[in-house]
Amino acid sequence: QVQLVESGGGAVQAGGSLRLSCAASLRTFSKATMGWFRQAPGKEREFVAAISWSGGSIYYADSVKGRFTISRDNAKNMVYLQMNSLKSEDTAVYYCAADYRPGGGVSVNLKEYYHWGQGTQVTVSS
Repeated sequence: QVQLVESGGGAVQAGGSLRLSCAASLRTFSKATMGWFRQAPGKEREFVAAISWSGGSIYYADSVKGRFTISRDNAKNMVYLQMNSLKSEDTAVYYCAADYRPGGGVSVNLKEYYHWGQGTQVTVSS
């Protein structure tokens, strides 16, 4: 059974940092683009960052560029999101997602991601 399990969320003050982790029990992980999305209360789920299976393609939403860093460890089936200089507007539930894409590249379209985790809450207080 495929599972994506996020961890590392919590409450932090503005300017602080958090590191989210996503453990993937996914046989195709090594050929999957992995993405992070977030959903704030009353808002639609939005793209945050994505990384291709090789790590050769990485893309960030403009709102997090320069503050967040996505990475992966294919040997451990893990994906990470290092979040620095957090702002109150980063408050949301963060989701890890997988998109089977052996040809590489990344997508910002959540409809192209076929496996999702349950999410982890990040709360940033100002």
